[in-house]
Amino acid sequence: MPRTPTLSFDRGTLILHPPPRGKSWMDYATWDDRVEKFRIPAIQYRQVVEALQAEGSYFSDEAKAFEPLELSPSMEMEPYPHQSEALAAWKLAGRRGVVVLPTAAGKTYLAQLAMQATPRSTLIVVPTLDLMHQWYAHLTAAFPDVEVGLLGGGSRDRTPILVSTYDSAAIHAEALGNRYALLIFDECHHLPTDFNRVIAEYAIAPYRLGLTATPERTDGKHSDLNLLIGQEIYRKTAADLAGKALAEHEVVQIKVKLSQHERDRYNQLIQTRNDFLREAKISLGSLKGWQLFVQASARSAAGRRAMIAHRQAKEIALGTDGKIRILADLLAEHYPERTLIFTADNATVYRISQEFLIPAITHQTPVKERHEVLTKFREGEYKTLIASHVLNEGVDVPAARIAIILSGTGSAREYIQRLGRVLRKGKDKDKFALMYEVVAEDTSEERTSVRRRGVKRSEERGARSEGKVTQLEILPTKQITYGSGDRTSQRAAESSGKWDDNNSLETEE
Repeated sequence: MPRTPTLSFDRGTLILHPPPRGKSWMDYATWDDRVEKFRIPAIQYRQVVEALQAEGSYFSDEAKAFEPLELSPSMEMEPYPHQSEALAAWKLAGRRGVVVLPTAAGKTYLAQLAMQATPRSTLIVVPTLDLMHQWYAHLTAAFPDVEVGLLGGGSRDRTPILVSTYDSAAIHAEALGNRYALLIFDECHHLPTDFNRVIAEYAIAPYRLGLTATPERTDGKHSDLNLLIGQEIYRKTAADLAGKALAEHEVVQIKVKLSQHERDRYNQLIQTRNDFLREAKISLGSLKGWQLFVQASARSAAGRRAMIAHRQAKEIALGTDGKIRILADLLAEHYPERTLIFTADNATVYRISQEFLIPAITHQTPVKERHEVLTKFREGEYKTLIASHVLNEGVDVPAARIAIILSGTGSAREYIQRLGRVLRKGKDKDKFALMYEVVAEDTSEERTSVRRRGVKRSEERGARSEGKVTQLEILPTKQITYGSGDRTSQRAAESSGKWDDNNSLETEE
């Protein structure tokens, strides 16, 4: 009597043995001489099962170890239209796909709705411990009758609903692969790395939801999300949701002129760098150009001098004294509004923290101190907070209404995340948020600003003058230029600079 074909899970892969009579499964299987059986990538579980079922092949599915859940939410809200639309789009796509929503648009509640619509054991993967604990608090409040566990930060739970960091989920991918029917990837742009992608590849989960504000990656690997999670199925921007789910907001760019001493020194440093780049026939208009510059700087004394000049010029642009004066003016103007200040480097964070007596958070801040600072900020004991990159992702500060970017990278993701820190309405339904972007005029920062806002400089004037949103659909930016205390028009501010490839300082992110 012939044995029943069996589909089983084996450390991140599937084994199908003995072979079924049909042929559809053969498109997915590879013969493994080590075990003398056919092996199939775990990520193709759903396609294989559907193919076998479609042709009427009888088989025993021993691969799945996930289970149905009784999810009776104790916390329900009327979803915003965009949340209902996103959920409907996800269902229509077979409960697979990526939803792109701006920071503070309610992605966590959307995930809760997806879990309620697909009541099966669920793994939620997040990039940071802070986010892991935020998700845990939300899910334990939403589903008090179901055990919610943690994987990461010293916890190794085995629960029907599990919240894990990307690092921990990747380490345990082989063991987790068949236990969860629904995978939710928060900030899913973290998934397509060589280390993280095994979470999706070793999993048989038939249902997958990716959540992010900006899926695009500079290495182009965001296209891998189509395979790992599913196609992008829904997208809304901060501009789309302003005044609805998110606060009405305005972005104001303030251009600061370097002092004459800073300008002379900046030009001298740029000249030193550009002389070397011309001699080495290197253009900094691309990532490859930057890589060539780094390599060349290690080969000669002239190259090292050029790199040092590059760094010093960048420090002048990022940390000009004019920015500190503008910061003082903005803080005085908006006191006692709760304000977040962002910089690109820790040195500036600590400098401002000391000069203005403002609490600071960097990657060096101990966990307990960081928690205490954020708690006092939320409660209003601290009115202002300054940070480098650590508040870009996964921090809920709905009370903040003012954001001041003193410096940053050319990353559109970072820009959107920083804007999102002040877009959450909280209890203030009529909240109006302001984000100031302080840029050193006629320096690399101008081009960096254009890059992070997602438009080419040649397109910027036209898009703004016609009232159009940019490529990333961030609201148009009002511009103000500070010189000797006067403000000039946008046109005057823009007409003063000329650009070529070698004017760009920041191709590294």
